[in-house]
Amino acid sequence: MTVTDQREPVAGILRAMAADADVRGELVHAARTHSPDVARLGEDDTRRHVTAMVRAAGGWLGTLDRVDEQDFGAALGLGTDRAAQGVPMTSVLRGVQAGLTRAVEITVDRSRSAGVPDGMLLTAVLRLKEYGDAVERHVINGYRAAEHDRPATGESAARARLLRQVLVNGVLPAPRDLAGAGLRPDGVYHCLVADTRAPGALRLPGRGIAAVLEGRLVGLLPCRPQQAVAGSGAGTNAGAVVPLAVVSPAVPLAGAGAAYHLCLRALQVGARGGRHGLLDLTDLAGETALAEQPVLGAYLSGRLLGALDPADDFHRQLALTALAFLDHGRRLDQAAAALFTHPNTVRYRLARLRQITGGSPADPAAEGNSGPMAALHWWWALSTWLRPDAEPPFRPSS
Repeated sequence: MTVTDQREPVAGILRAMAADADVRGELVHAARTHSPDVARLGEDDTRRHVTAMVRAAGGWLGTLDRVDEQDFGAALGLGTDRAAQGVPMTSVLRGVQAGLTRAVEITVDRSRSAGVPDGMLLTAVLRLKEYGDAVERHVINGYRAAEHDRPATGESAARARLLRQVLVNGVLPAPRDLAGAGLRPDGVYHCLVADTRAPGALRLPGRGIAAVLEGRLVGLLPCRPQQAVAGSGAGTNAGAVVPLAVVSPAVPLAGAGAAYHLCLRALQVGARGGRHGLLDLTDLAGETALAEQPVLGAYLSGRLLGALDPADDFHRQLALTALAFLDHGRRLDQAAAALFTHPNTVRYRLARLRQITGGSPADPAAEGNSGPMAALHWWWALSTWLRPDAEPPFRPSS
């Protein structure tokens, strides 16, 4: 594409990007990949905001106006919508930053293809950085304004402050304040962290304390909550997917902060894996622990799967088959049923994986490596390799 009749050629490129469905799709994919909370929203919603902001950037870049004189209504609207949807601020900004970064990368590629001089391109990139910073500020402003328009009641605000003090700051309030909130200093409590976008999906015990904290339902409960039947509560639809909630074992208040952070991380990991419903923290123990070591996972996937090409669809099919084989207890018949194929096809793919990489999860454990540990290593390597946002596989030199 060549742009020659614009005072600022890059502005024309940005306007063309805003009209390009493939580009919009890439920006939406970047935002959803880097923010699991955004990924749970509809793609059309994210696409609408992406299109408006890229179009506004193209209009501004062709002028000499100051960035603070521009209309950032799209960014303000994004912040307002995400607050109303209960998406935490940190997740909103992760998605925004990922989308902005990808937009700059595409702009640079297209500008170079169009023959834009390096000096002009550098100036445009610096101005885009200024624009991106302003977008982030206005997203935050829109988010905060929405929170201000829906002030919490005094009672719910007090509950949120106490939960933040115990779970985030790690400070135990005075016994009198705990008693006022219905908690005992010597009591043990289940920590709950849940998605809040489907009211009625959980039945909380009458005692304990719960409030919305950073866009999530958080609680300290003397009894484990129960999952309501999908569609039975107000605001739910029959047959709807029950939102994800994670609950810890009962712990003393002094250990509630650690339980909260584990539940929060498990909720993120579970959402990324498409899990839903009420789960015990220990149900996600393996995935949560492995998620804390992404670089080690990349090293392992490089060692076991370094010969696979992530861009090769057949190689991805082999990896998905091997993962299904492990997820179904190394049973060929169950893996085949999950993949809607024949057991012989699963057997063939595992053999092809062995030919390409030198091993497969169907192989006997190597000397010094127990069967369970070998299965764990393969599961971790495959899960890491298949994740779109994973660290690049580390390939040791031969």
